Amino acid sequence: MPDTLDQSAQEKADAFVGQQHLLFVDGAFVPSESREHICVENPATGSKICSIARANAADVDRAVSAAQRAFDSGAWSKTTPTDRQSFLLKLADALEDDREVMARIETIDNGKPLSEALIDVDGTVRFFRYMAGWATKIGGRTPNHSAGSQVFGYTQKRPIGPVGAITPWNFPLSMAGWKLAAPLAAGCSIVLKPSELTSLSTLRLANLIDAVGFPPGAVNIVTGYGAEAGAALIEHDGIAKLAFTGSTNTGQMVAHAAAQQVKPSTLELGGKSPMVVFDDCDPAEIAHGLASAIFFNQGQVCTAGSRLYVQRAIYDDVVQHVATIADEIQLGCGLATTTAMGPLISSQHHQRVSSYIQKGDASSARRVTSNLDNPGTKGHFIRPVVYADVDPNAAIAREEIFGPVLSCAAFDTEEEAIALANDSKFGLAASVWTNDLHRAHKTLNQLEAGILWANTHNPIDPSLPFGGVKLSGYGREMGPEQLDSYLTTHSVWIQMRGAVG
Repeated sequence: MPDTLDQSAQEKADAFVGQQHLLFVDGAFVPSESREHICVENPATGSKICSIARANAADVDRAVSAAQRAFDSGAWSKTTPTDRQSFLLKLADALEDDREVMARIETIDNGKPLSEALIDVDGTVRFFRYMAGWATKIGGRTPNHSAGSQVFGYTQKRPIGPVGAITPWNFPLSMAGWKLAAPLAAGCSIVLKPSELTSLSTLRLANLIDAVGFPPGAVNIVTGYGAEAGAALIEHDGIAKLAFTGSTNTGQMVAHAAAQQVKPSTLELGGKSPMVVFDDCDPAEIAHGLASAIFFNQGQVCTAGSRLYVQRAIYDDVVQHVATIADEIQLGCGLATTTAMGPLISSQHHQRVSSYIQKGDASSARRVTSNLDNPGTKGHFIRPVVYADVDPNAAIAREEIFGPVLSCAAFDTEEEAIALANDSKFGLAASVWTNDLHRAHKTLNQLEAGILWANTHNPIDPSLPFGGVKLSGYGREMGPEQLDSYLTTHSVWIQMRGAVG
């Protein structure tokens, strides 16, 4: 343990992790109906650290019923906008006070470096505060219509109802915040199922929600397997809207279930994001930005810049600079101050990423990074890999690996670069790197992605929407666009007295 580590925060984090973890339903922490549990492991060591409750369909039904009561009774849906704002601001304050402990819980459970976990906590605090402000700014409009002066018409916004949300394991706390803040600001109650691999920070957040005093049933947290608790949640007819972040395959199942029930859904799915670098860039100057785009969070990022296209004149220099950075990345336990990259989330995912590296090694691509050994631990570590001269039809160039694997290829013209970047079934994010502002705008306007960056990759802010096109999903997280997806619009017509007809 590093000497600089806050021992008090670490002791609190360890104490929380070691607890018996229950479901949070109707304002209380309760065991699952079956009393069954799921083992949780530390991905940096592969060892069991605790267990979480394994929810089944009956537990999900109990949580949805609580959410329905909180909504139908008005316990949450009829709270005033200023009260909803106050609750969310108090939650943000509580999370900020818990910053050091929460970040360590996240690192233990997910494996990411502590510095990155702290960034996640800070971002979640900002997001709760941002959405808290929107609670008091929801309103309809009064248009100048053509139905005559004796008729008054306006629109009103109402919360859509109980929401079912499912979050992934790569950014557990951040995604919980994204799924909770907007519906709560709108007046919706919610049932949230975090990934069974990383439920601890969400359960810690449930403790803060309980301490702040949200009405019972406004927020419900059920932990369990996707095929069991997740399936029960997306199929439940008591849920008015579904919100899912995860793989494209699972997202398609969520979309199918929503379509069968004719209910709206928001899907934030996979990506294979391109980075297009033009030859007016300085290779050494942009290399760290390119490396961060793919290696941040162990490459376990839906927007990760996993495809790098560089104009031929600087191609070799850019690729070599990024590969050198990759070779120098220090792997290790996320709590160590020297760690720049933690482990992958699980042994199963480690095997998946390793299989893509084997495909890359067996292809015509050239492996540029050194063949260095992984850390001598039992954790799920894997060194970052950079491949050059990758065939655009190769698996490592087309499929989402969700790990620290970068495929690179050269291009000659802008048209070729755009064609390469858009040649994907995904469309979540893309970045352009150039010192020519005109070319940046021109290229960005032709890229098929929901999130576009120039001379950077991966920055986000609560004020701007996040989401993709094509198989990367539909709907948006963050921004006023997300809030609107939890509201229904109603048209109201009133005939003036004495003019009934």
